[in-house]
Amino acid sequence: MWSLRRAVQPFKKQGYGLEASRVFCVKSDTSSNVRGDRAIMCCPAELISTRVLSVNVFHHTTVLDRIFVVSRSLCLQADARSSGENPDVEDGFLESDVIEENNAEEEDGEEVASEPGIMDDDLSDSEIGVGGKDSDKEKVLGLCKALMDAPSHSVASVLKKWAEEGNDLERLRISSIIINLRKRRMYGKALQFSEWLDATMKIDHTEQHYASRLDLIAKVQGIQRAERYIEDIPKSFRGELVYEALLAACVHACNMRKAEAVFKKIRELKLPITVYACNQMITLYKKLDKKRVADILLLMEKENAKPSLLTYRLLIDIKGACNDIVRMEQLFETMKAEGVLPDINVLTTMARHYISGGLKDKALTVLMEIEEGELKESIKARGALLPLYASLGHSDDVARIWKECELDPTLRECSAGVKAWGKLGKVENAEAIFEMMLQKWKKLSSKHYSELLEVYVNHKLVTKGKDFVKQMGDSGCWIGPFAWDALVRLYLGAGDVEKADSILNKAAQQTRTRPLFNTYMVVMEQYAKRGDIHNTEKVFHRMKQLQYAGRLKPFEILIQAYINAKAPAYGFRERMKAENIFPNKACAAQLAKADAFRKKRLPDLLD
Repeated sequence: MWSLRRAVQPFKKQGYGLEASRVFCVKSDTSSNVRGDRAIMCCPAELISTRVLSVNVFHHTTVLDRIFVVSRSLCLQADARSSGENPDVEDGFLESDVIEENNAEEEDGEEVASEPGIMDDDLSDSEIGVGGKDSDKEKVLGLCKALMDAPSHSVASVLKKWAEEGNDLERLRISSIIINLRKRRMYGKALQFSEWLDATMKIDHTEQHYASRLDLIAKVQGIQRAERYIEDIPKSFRGELVYEALLAACVHACNMRKAEAVFKKIRELKLPITVYACNQMITLYKKLDKKRVADILLLMEKENAKPSLLTYRLLIDIKGACNDIVRMEQLFETMKAEGVLPDINVLTTMARHYISGGLKDKALTVLMEIEEGELKESIKARGALLPLYASLGHSDDVARIWKECELDPTLRECSAGVKAWGKLGKVENAEAIFEMMLQKWKKLSSKHYSELLEVYVNHKLVTKGKDFVKQMGDSGCWIGPFAWDALVRLYLGAGDVEKADSILNKAAQQTRTRPLFNTYMVVMEQYAKRGDIHNTEKVFHRMKQLQYAGRLKPFEILIQAYINAKAPAYGFRERMKAENIFPNKACAAQLAKADAFRKKRLPDLLD
């Protein structure tokens, strides 16, 4: 218990950063974990350590033997890509917590909505997951593309027409279609496809089927609808996979109250407390309330959970984010001593924290390890190296790596190139890559447009930014959360807070998805700097309506608005308590300042 009490304190003091990612995979020899929407991390099952990591060690020593975060899939995994076999399930997917190069909390709580079917390349045999006759492959490929290109409201009619043409979905491994819709974040279409199958075909349901359906419902219709869906699931199938899918949805939405309620329900039902569920809670508390992580670690120790590559990567990121480079390096060495080989995600995480800590020589050593290792030819490696070299200011290395990429670039590499040249201030180079992307892929997603827009924002190129937004609209590109965020920042950079707020308000009225958490933060901060309590409160209220509640940061900005206005913040502690939010040291100091204004005004009232 003493070691636990010692371990809890650093959680209360240290900062951290995490960005999440999603990947879909059908490899049976991989292990991963659920959250987010961008990058990929699948680690071989043999890289899961047999030891449990120590809570105390994470903070104080070089030996890891208790604390962990480990991985689990919601649905059946099958080695479809390597063997040509296909899983006999409605869906198969893995999702993973991944730390990326981007700013922490960039996507906190929001779901990236479905966009047109942008593909790095045409769907391959491995992607569509079918073997056998070429005609069968062509039919599945045709159906996949038809669904991706179809308007959201016409999915049922596309499927009906396809079936009327004599095609047999049972023969063509329907799971691959839903996997590919998920992979392209077309969750609404995947849900409609799943519901259409239930209505038109006799399918033997499994718990994986229900968990997958619940996951899609949560993404498309919200957590409350997903909770109601559980009541429709036969009791015999309401197992750990179903509740873990709901837990993952709550964590992804950063809804701490609901996540804790689901976790409690899992324990009340005496379902297995898996490492996956514990990992979800650690991810949640890591963002919202680090002091509670120790409680989950004790539970994980009790359940004899096993560490994985993901475990070490998360811990390394925590230590690096709070600039504890010594312990970050100790974790890295312990990981290798345990026989867990670092992947590119671990190495790039180390490099990022070296760069942010001013340790450029150490960062270069890591980057050279990536280049000289087995990963040097990997698309992901090149995509990671470009922005990291740019962060170091090494334009020659960026040019060298981009020269390798441009022979046959992928979307990932192009995106990395735009970001890298943008960091270096080479706006023309970033624009040239974007133009090449338009020529090669014709129709790009909102995310890719937003990357160049972000370059304009960072360099305060307001006129170019406005013209580019018009180009987005003319191209028919859906302007989503990333574009909204960049557009808001563009007007904030020009000093037009009211215009930025107006754009944010209109974006929030869209039905497809909500704006990013940090977009609200930057607008609130500008109003708070002015001491504009009315508008700061207004933005705060809109965030609550969109369920961006239960976080300390909005309260801190709101308190600052009162301080800058030299006005007392009446009932502020009660407001925070009602949201189950408790002030840290910095926030307590802010509250004390606001209280001082109240004390000064009381004598005036008496006079």
